[in-house]
Amino acid sequence: MGARLYSGLIRMATDPSRGTDGMKLIQHIAGVLVETYLVFDEPDKAMEASLQELSGMMGCRPAAGALGQGVLPPANIIDLETEKGRAAARAFFEEWLDCAFEFHKLMLVIVHNILISWEAEGLPRAESLRLLIECVHKAMGFELAAQELCDVVIDRKVASEGWGLGDCIASLSAVAGRRLALSLNTDACMIFRGCNLPDNLDHVVFVMTQEAVRLGVPAGTDWRFGLAANDVPVNAPLDLIFGIEPYCQSFFNAINMNCQYDQSVSCAKAAGRMLAVAAGGEVPEMEPAIAKPLAMAAMTETYKSVCMEHEIVSL
Repeated sequence: MGARLYSGLIRMATDPSRGTDGMKLIQHIAGVLVETYLVFDEPDKAMEASLQELSGMMGCRPAAGALGQGVLPPANIIDLETEKGRAAARAFFEEWLDCAFEFHKLMLVIVHNILISWEAEGLPRAESLRLLIECVHKAMGFELAAQELCDVVIDRKVASEGWGLGDCIASLSAVAGRRLALSLNTDACMIFRGCNLPDNLDHVVFVMTQEAVRLGVPAGTDWRFGLAANDVPVNAPLDLIFGIEPYCQSFFNAINMNCQYDQSVSCAKAAGRMLAVAAGGEVPEMEPAIAKPLAMAAMTETYKSVCMEHEIVSL
């Protein structure tokens, strides 16, 4: 089983022409570990205990100090690659349904062996351990944020204030667009700078669409159907943004997610999950052809609106 899991991770991170991508492998491992922690009742505590145990096995603490800009991939890439690791873990879980602890123990042994082998090739174990821990923390943060933000919208807005599912989808998508635009000038961790609106936006849109498709929303090509033309004044759903953004910020403060680009990815992931609630399944509460453009319009219009306010783009 260990050999199968190890070879599967290596294959996922290997390109025939360029060999094994170590950073991809670290992200895939992080995804497997996060999926393992989510089996337990308190995944955050399981994560911290697991990483401490791994440090003990490695015989070192993770490298200290601030990470340089560009050392880690941007948040949207981390989410993409760790989700691949999570999917791989779920495939193996089918054979370990009654032994989550044993699966976790096996995974730590595999990770230990991989990181030790890298040290023989010139990458100190403390540095590789630090990269893995950073990716695990980010992946866990995105998952917990998606869960929590969906719960907050449903509990505080749907149950208490009568919001519909369309309002929930639009609000989370709009906050994702807003945080993306704000990150362009304020986040040191934001790699995709510049004023190219489609490129900047597409990175976060992809997070939302992939999360929705992963959870059962039809993929299709109708995400942008009916969006406003470029010569139409922007129309951001400000009431929805102001209604949910304080709750989002409170949660980000609680988990120390200070990078606005990370916040944007978290909101986009939550929006994709809310899309799946509304438009997934055989008998969806909202037609996917309506829900998908609604999310796209809210994110796009809000992003344009904030960019115009801060003169990031000129229209």
